Amino acid sequence: MTTPARHTVSTAGMSTTRAKNVGDRQKTAQRLLRSAADRAYDGEVDINWDAPLDPDKRWMLDHRQTLYGTYLWDRLTDEQRRTLGMHEAVSALSFGILAETALSTFLLRQVIEYQNPGDDHSRYALAEVGEETRHSTMFSRLINKSGLPAYQPFIPKAAFKAVRLVGLVPMGPAIMAGLLLVEETLDRLQRENMDDPQIQPHMRQLNKIHVLEEARHITYAREELVRQIAKRGKVVNAAHRLAFAVMVFGIQPAVVTPRVYRSVGIHPLHGLAVALLNPNYRDNAKFAGEVLLRYAYEVGMVRGAVSTRILRLARALPDDVMAELSRTA
Repeated sequence: MTTPARHTVSTAGMSTTRAKNVGDRQKTAQRLLRSAADRAYDGEVDINWDAPLDPDKRWMLDHRQTLYGTYLWDRLTDEQRRTLGMHEAVSALSFGILAETALSTFLLRQVIEYQNPGDDHSRYALAEVGEETRHSTMFSRLINKSGLPAYQPFIPKAAFKAVRLVGLVPMGPAIMAGLLLVEETLDRLQRENMDDPQIQPHMRQLNKIHVLEEARHITYAREELVRQIAKRGKVVNAAHRLAFAVMVFGIQPAVVTPRVYRSVGIHPLHGLAVALLNPNYRDNAKFAGEVLLRYAYEVGMVRGAVSTRILRLARALPDDVMAELSRTA
């Protein structure tokens, strides 16, 4: 792990400086469009869906499963651990489909609100929507391959219905940071999986495709995040930081629904309580979010007493960022 000293930064005026230094929007879009043309994949044909699953392979690495390191994990047989891993992976894929659908909605709004659909920036946003759609289709195919039904997210029905209103959420830094939160969280986990021979070949190939194409999406969203912060004042940015902190707090429990625990005979609420109290929870949350949250701190999205308190409760902040926040408090 990189040492904290290398990452401790002074962030006074950071978002303004970065806004001046990010690449020209059109030139960045042109570069990303070329990359999309040169390195495009299609999960329908680039994954061998006719090949059978390997019953001895895992769907997730053991140490990334939610119950790993707990007394419930110790009670499970190796077969049960593989079964639970498959259910957790399917839950994550199901969440990914819903999240990427929401992200595509915002990208389409970006084209409309940018009001210049004929330029490279808008064309790249449309190209990314196409890639996100293929990713969701790929996730859906792998869920079907598992033989399990897709999982619904573990949120109240009223809140789930409110997702229909996603198009009314104001555009701004929180939206770009939310894009990055989903993309970089999945990216971190998939990079760890994609070359590990313990993992199902279908899952490994899906991870490789997703990682290669998400690299473009992350570049796009990072530069847009800096521009969005620079365009707004302190009060508005504070509101967006708060919204982002809430997203970070909720993403870990949302990715894996407690319903997965029924697959190995554990009551969902029992499994959820043990997972949330698991000492490994912080390690996994930090691993998934540390790259994004370090960047978010540098550009000014990790600030303010309320927002940072929520982020601390999420247990995802890197140690060096925690130390810097304590020093500047």
